[in-house]
Amino acid sequence: MTTPLVLKELSKKEDLLTGGHRLCAGCGASIIVRQVLMAAEQPVIASNATGCLEVATTIYPYTAWKIPWIHSAFENAAATISGVESMYRALKKRGRIQRDIKFIAFGGDGGTYDIGLQSLSGAMERGHNILYVCYDNGAYMNTGIQRSSATPLGADTTTSPVGNVQPGKTQVRKDLTKIMIAHNVPYVAQASPSHWKDLMTKVKKALSIDGPSFLNIISPCNRGWRTATNNTIELCRLAVDTCYWPLYEAEDGIIKLNYTPKEKKPITEWLKPQGRFKHLFKPDNEALLKKVQEDVDKNWEAVLRLAKGQ
Repeated sequence: MTTPLVLKELSKKEDLLTGGHRLCAGCGASIIVRQVLMAAEQPVIASNATGCLEVATTIYPYTAWKIPWIHSAFENAAATISGVESMYRALKKRGRIQRDIKFIAFGGDGGTYDIGLQSLSGAMERGHNILYVCYDNGAYMNTGIQRSSATPLGADTTTSPVGNVQPGKTQVRKDLTKIMIAHNVPYVAQASPSHWKDLMTKVKKALSIDGPSFLNIISPCNRGWRTATNNTIELCRLAVDTCYWPLYEAEDGIIKLNYTPKEKKPITEWLKPQGRFKHLFKPDNEALLKKVQEDVDKNWEAVLRLAKGQ
Protein backbone atom coordinates (compact mmCIF):
# COMPACT_ATOMS: atom_id res chain seq x y z
CA MET A 1 0.00 0.00 0.00
CA THR A 2 1.57 3.30 -1.08
CA THR A 3 1.06 6.59 0.74
CA PRO A 4 -0.99 9.26 -1.10
CA LEU A 5 0.79 12.19 -2.74
CA VAL A 6 0.44 15.45 -0.82
CA LEU A 7 2.16 18.44 -2.42
CA LYS A 8 2.86 20.15 0.92
CA GLU A 9 4.61 17.04 2.23
CA LEU A 10 6.53 16.51 -0.99
CA SER A 11 7.91 20.04 -0.74
CA LYS A 12 9.63 19.04 2.50
CA LYS A 13 11.45 16.07 0.97
CA GLU A 14 15.14 16.25 0.15
CA ASP A 15 15.92 16.74 -3.53
CA LEU A 16 18.02 13.71 -4.49
CA LEU A 17 19.22 15.29 -7.74
CA THR A 18 20.86 18.58 -6.83
CA GLY A 19 21.13 21.80 -8.80
CA GLY A 20 24.43 22.87 -10.28
CA HIS A 21 24.57 20.08 -12.86
CA ARG A 22 25.41 20.84 -16.50
CA LEU A 23 22.14 19.82 -18.15
CA CYS A 24 20.65 22.45 -20.42
CA ALA A 25 18.14 24.95 -19.05
CA GLY A 26 14.71 23.45 -19.53
CA CYS A 27 15.97 19.88 -19.95
CA GLY A 28 13.15 17.42 -19.43
CA ALA A 29 15.43 14.68 -18.04
CA SER A 30 16.33 16.50 -14.84
CA ILE A 31 12.67 17.29 -14.11
CA ILE A 32 11.78 13.64 -14.63
CA VAL A 33 14.56 12.32 -12.38
CA ARG A 34 13.62 14.71 -9.58
CA GLN A 35 9.98 13.59 -9.74
CA VAL A 36 10.92 9.90 -9.87
CA LEU A 37 13.29 10.06 -6.90
CA MET A 38 10.90 12.22 -4.89
CA ALA A 39 8.23 9.55 -5.30
CA ALA A 40 10.46 6.79 -3.91
CA GLU A 41 9.67 5.84 -0.32
CA GLN A 42 12.66 3.55 0.27
CA PRO A 43 16.41 3.98 -0.33
CA VAL A 44 17.24 3.83 -4.04
CA ILE A 45 20.24 2.63 -6.05
CA ALA A 46 20.37 3.73 -9.68
CA SER A 47 22.22 2.81 -12.83
CA ASN A 48 22.40 5.31 -15.66
CA ALA A 49 23.11 4.59 -19.31
CA THR A 50 25.58 6.83 -21.12
CA GLY A 51 23.79 9.90 -22.38
CA CYS A 52 22.94 13.52 -21.60
CA LEU A 53 21.73 12.72 -18.09
CA GLU A 54 24.86 10.77 -17.20
CA VAL A 55 27.39 13.12 -18.78
CA ALA A 56 25.96 16.37 -17.44
CA THR A 57 25.30 15.25 -13.86
CA THR A 58 28.64 13.60 -13.12
CA ILE A 59 31.47 15.70 -14.51
CA TYR A 60 34.41 14.37 -12.52
CA PRO A 61 35.04 14.94 -9.65
CA TYR A 62 31.50 16.26 -9.07
CA THR A 63 28.11 14.55 -8.93
CA ALA A 64 24.56 15.87 -8.69
CA TRP A 65 23.25 12.54 -7.35
CA LYS A 66 22.60 12.04 -3.62
CA ILE A 67 21.99 8.32 -4.00
CA PRO A 68 24.30 5.39 -4.87
CA TRP A 69 24.69 5.74 -8.64
CA ILE A 70 26.43 3.66 -11.30
CA HIS A 71 27.41 4.79 -14.79
CA SER A 72 26.73 2.04 -17.30
CA ALA A 73 27.61 1.85 -20.96
CA PHE A 74 25.06 2.95 -23.53
CA GLU A 75 23.70 -0.57 -23.93
CA ASN A 76 23.65 -2.18 -20.48
CA ALA A 77 21.97 -0.04 -17.80
CA ALA A 78 19.30 -2.73 -17.32
CA ALA A 79 21.90 -5.49 -17.06
CA THR A 80 23.92 -3.47 -14.54
CA ILE A 81 21.01 -2.79 -12.21
CA SER A 82 19.89 -6.42 -12.61
CA GLY A 83 23.26 -7.54 -11.26
CA VAL A 84 23.05 -5.15 -8.32
CA GLU A 85 19.52 -6.33 -7.52
CA SER A 86 20.64 -9.97 -7.69
CA MET A 87 23.53 -9.28 -5.29
CA TYR A 88 21.15 -7.49 -2.93
CA ARG A 89 18.76 -10.47 -2.85
CA ALA A 90 21.65 -12.84 -2.12
CA LEU A 91 23.02 -10.67 0.70
CA LYS A 92 19.56 -10.16 2.19
CA LYS A 93 18.98 -13.92 2.16
CA ARG A 94 22.21 -14.36 4.13
CA GLY A 95 21.15 -11.73 6.64
CA ARG A 96 23.90 -9.28 5.69
CA ILE A 97 21.38 -6.63 4.61
CA GLN A 98 18.15 -5.98 6.50
CA ARG A 99 16.62 -2.83 5.00
CA ASP A 100 14.49 -2.66 1.86
CA ILE A 101 16.20 -1.07 -1.14
CA LYS A 102 14.73 -0.22 -4.55
CA PHE A 103 16.58 -0.34 -7.88
CA ILE A 104 16.07 2.02 -10.81
CA ALA A 105 17.75 2.26 -14.21
CA PHE A 106 17.61 5.50 -16.20
CA GLY A 107 18.21 5.65 -19.94
CA GLY A 108 17.39 7.88 -22.88
CA ASP A 109 15.61 6.56 -25.95
CA GLY A 110 18.90 5.78 -27.72
CA GLY A 111 20.06 3.62 -24.83
CA THR A 112 16.59 2.10 -24.38
CA TYR A 113 14.72 1.78 -27.68
CA ASP A 114 17.84 0.89 -29.67
CA ILE A 115 21.25 0.06 -28.22
CA GLY A 116 19.97 -1.13 -24.83
CA LEU A 117 16.86 -3.02 -25.98
CA GLN A 118 18.51 -6.43 -25.63
CA SER A 119 19.57 -5.93 -21.99
CA LEU A 120 16.24 -4.31 -21.13
CA SER A 121 14.30 -7.18 -22.68
CA GLY A 122 16.48 -9.71 -20.86
CA ALA A 123 16.02 -8.03 -17.49
CA MET A 124 12.25 -7.89 -17.97
CA GLU A 125 12.08 -11.54 -19.03
CA ARG A 126 14.20 -12.73 -16.09
CA GLY A 127 11.89 -10.99 -13.65
CA HIS A 128 14.31 -8.79 -11.74
CA ASN A 129 12.71 -6.53 -9.13
CA ILE A 130 13.72 -3.30 -10.85
CA LEU A 131 12.17 -0.20 -12.38
CA TYR A 132 13.47 0.96 -15.74
CA VAL A 133 12.76 4.61 -16.58
CA CYS A 134 13.19 5.81 -20.16
CA TYR A 135 13.38 9.57 -20.63
CA ASP A 136 12.30 9.79 -24.25
CA ASN A 137 13.55 12.90 -26.06
CA GLY A 138 13.26 11.34 -29.49
CA ALA A 139 16.87 11.24 -30.71
CA TYR A 140 20.50 10.68 -29.73
CA MET A 141 20.78 14.19 -28.31
CA ASN A 142 24.05 13.66 -26.45
CA THR A 143 26.05 12.71 -29.54
CA GLY A 144 24.74 15.19 -32.09
CA ILE A 145 20.95 14.86 -32.48
CA GLN A 146 20.98 11.71 -34.63
CA ARG A 147 17.65 9.95 -35.25
CA SER A 148 16.67 7.01 -33.08
CA SER A 149 13.78 4.58 -33.44
CA ALA A 150 11.90 6.88 -31.04
CA THR A 151 12.22 9.86 -33.41
CA PRO A 152 8.78 10.90 -34.71
CA LEU A 153 7.84 10.73 -38.37
CA GLY A 154 9.01 13.81 -40.28
CA ALA A 155 11.47 15.07 -37.66
CA ASP A 156 14.61 16.83 -38.88
CA THR A 157 17.77 15.34 -37.32
CA THR A 158 21.41 15.20 -38.36
CA THR A 159 20.93 11.69 -39.78
CA SER A 160 17.43 12.25 -41.14
CA PRO A 161 17.92 15.74 -42.55
CA VAL A 162 15.39 17.78 -44.45
CA GLY A 163 16.38 18.38 -48.06
CA ASN A 164 15.54 17.66 -51.67
CA VAL A 165 15.80 13.89 -51.15
CA GLN A 166 13.71 13.41 -47.99
CA PRO A 167 11.51 15.55 -45.70
CA GLY A 168 13.06 14.43 -42.40
CA LYS A 169 12.61 10.99 -40.86
CA THR A 170 10.53 8.78 -43.14
CA GLN A 171 9.65 6.07 -40.61
CA VAL A 172 7.10 6.12 -37.78
CA ARG A 173 8.45 5.82 -34.24
CA LYS A 174 8.71 2.49 -32.46
CA ASP A 175 6.05 1.91 -29.78
CA LEU A 176 8.32 0.65 -27.00
CA THR A 177 5.62 0.88 -24.33
CA LYS A 178 3.55 -1.77 -26.10
CA ILE A 179 6.66 -3.88 -26.65
CA MET A 180 7.25 -3.85 -22.90
CA ILE A 181 3.61 -4.78 -22.26
CA ALA A 182 4.17 -7.78 -24.53
CA HIS A 183 6.88 -8.97 -22.09
CA ASN A 184 4.05 -9.78 -19.64
CA VAL A 185 5.72 -7.89 -16.78
CA PRO A 186 3.67 -6.74 -13.77
CA TYR A 187 3.66 -3.02 -14.56
CA VAL A 188 4.22 -0.77 -17.59
CA ALA A 189 3.15 2.86 -18.01
CA GLN A 190 3.54 6.04 -20.02
CA ALA A 191 3.86 9.34 -18.14
CA SER A 192 4.65 13.02 -18.59
CA PRO A 193 6.27 15.51 -16.18
CA SER A 194 3.47 17.97 -16.99
CA HIS A 195 1.14 15.62 -15.10
CA TRP A 196 3.38 15.23 -12.07
CA LYS A 197 0.86 13.54 -9.80
CA ASP A 198 0.11 10.88 -12.41
CA LEU A 199 3.85 10.34 -12.99
CA MET A 200 4.74 10.07 -9.31
CA THR A 201 1.77 7.82 -8.57
CA LYS A 202 3.02 5.49 -11.31
CA VAL A 203 6.52 5.50 -9.82
CA LYS A 204 5.13 4.58 -6.41
CA LYS A 205 3.07 1.79 -7.93
CA ALA A 206 6.02 0.49 -9.96
CA LEU A 207 8.32 0.41 -6.92
CA SER A 208 5.69 -1.31 -4.75
CA ILE A 209 5.30 -4.20 -7.19
CA ASP A 210 7.34 -7.37 -6.80
CA GLY A 211 8.94 -7.81 -10.21
CA PRO A 212 10.10 -5.75 -13.17
CA SER A 213 8.39 -2.53 -14.20
CA PHE A 214 8.90 0.01 -16.97
CA LEU A 215 8.03 3.69 -17.31
CA ASN A 216 8.25 5.57 -20.61
CA ILE A 217 8.32 9.32 -19.96
CA ILE A 218 8.34 12.07 -22.59
CA SER A 219 11.33 14.38 -22.15
CA PRO A 220 11.62 17.56 -24.27
CA CYS A 221 15.11 18.59 -25.42
CA ASN A 222 15.29 22.24 -26.46
CA ARG A 223 18.50 21.67 -28.45
CA GLY A 224 17.18 18.77 -30.47
CA TRP A 225 13.57 19.94 -30.65
CA ARG A 226 14.71 23.53 -31.36
CA THR A 227 12.36 25.04 -28.83
CA ALA A 228 12.53 27.75 -26.18
CA THR A 229 14.07 26.77 -22.85
CA ASN A 230 11.03 27.88 -20.85
CA ASN A 231 8.27 25.79 -22.45
CA THR A 232 9.27 22.24 -21.48
CA ILE A 233 6.19 21.55 -19.40
CA GLU A 234 3.88 23.17 -21.96
CA LEU A 235 5.31 20.92 -24.68
CA CYS A 236 4.72 17.90 -22.46
CA ARG A 237 1.15 19.01 -21.84
CA LEU A 238 0.54 19.51 -25.55
CA ALA A 239 1.96 16.04 -26.27
CA VAL A 240 -0.68 14.61 -23.92
CA ASP A 241 -3.58 16.82 -25.07
CA THR A 242 -2.91 16.09 -28.76
CA CYS A 243 -2.79 12.36 -27.85
CA TYR A 244 0.70 12.05 -29.29
CA TRP A 245 1.68 10.80 -25.83
CA PRO A 246 -1.29 9.05 -24.17
CA LEU A 247 -1.12 8.55 -20.42
CA TYR A 248 -1.96 4.94 -19.65
CA GLU A 249 -0.75 1.96 -17.67
CA ALA A 250 -0.81 -1.81 -17.91
CA GLU A 251 -0.99 -3.70 -14.63
CA ASP A 252 -0.67 -7.46 -15.07
CA GLY A 253 -1.63 -6.93 -18.70
CA ILE A 254 -4.82 -4.99 -17.91
CA ILE A 255 -4.64 -1.61 -19.63
CA LYS A 256 -6.12 1.49 -18.01
CA LEU A 257 -6.32 4.95 -19.56
CA ASN A 258 -5.25 7.56 -16.98
CA TYR A 259 -6.19 10.74 -18.80
CA THR A 260 -8.58 11.76 -21.56
CA PRO A 261 -8.29 15.32 -22.92
CA LYS A 262 -11.47 17.39 -22.59
CA GLU A 263 -10.78 18.49 -26.13
CA LYS A 264 -8.34 16.51 -28.27
CA LYS A 265 -6.08 19.11 -29.88
CA PRO A 266 -4.68 18.78 -33.40
CA ILE A 267 -1.10 17.53 -33.57
CA THR A 268 -0.09 20.80 -35.26
CA GLU A 269 -0.28 22.54 -31.87
CA TRP A 270 2.52 20.29 -30.60
CA LEU A 271 4.54 20.42 -33.83
CA LYS A 272 4.52 24.19 -34.47
CA PRO A 273 6.71 25.26 -31.50
CA GLN A 274 9.40 22.78 -32.56
CA GLY A 275 11.97 23.82 -35.15
CA ARG A 276 12.57 20.20 -36.10
CA PHE A 277 9.11 20.15 -37.70
CA LYS A 278 8.99 23.59 -39.34
CA HIS A 279 9.33 22.10 -42.84
CA LEU A 280 6.07 20.18 -42.37
CA PHE A 281 4.14 23.43 -42.67
CA LYS A 282 5.39 24.17 -46.17
CA PRO A 283 2.83 23.61 -48.96
CA ASP A 284 4.74 20.70 -50.51
CA ASN A 285 4.63 18.71 -47.24
CA GLU A 286 0.88 18.80 -46.64
CA ALA A 287 0.55 15.07 -47.29
CA LEU A 288 3.22 14.22 -44.70
CA LEU A 289 1.63 16.51 -42.12
CA LYS A 290 -1.69 14.80 -42.75
CA LYS A 291 -0.06 11.40 -42.25
CA VAL A 292 1.44 12.49 -38.93
CA GLN A 293 -2.06 13.38 -37.72
CA GLU A 294 -3.49 10.12 -39.05
CA ASP A 295 -0.82 8.11 -37.25
CA VAL A 296 -1.50 9.90 -33.97
CA ASP A 297 -5.25 9.30 -34.35
CA LYS A 298 -4.68 5.64 -35.18
CA ASN A 299 -2.50 5.10 -32.12
CA TRP A 300 -4.97 6.93 -29.85
CA GLU A 301 -7.85 4.78 -31.10
CA ALA A 302 -5.73 1.66 -30.51
CA VAL A 303 -5.05 2.72 -26.92
CA LEU A 304 -8.76 3.39 -26.35
CA ARG A 305 -9.63 -0.09 -27.66
CA LEU A 306 -7.00 -1.71 -25.43
CA ALA A 307 -8.28 0.20 -22.39
CA LYS A 308 -11.78 -1.11 -23.15
CA GLY A 309 -10.44 -4.64 -23.39
CA GLN A 310 -11.13 -4.96 -27.12
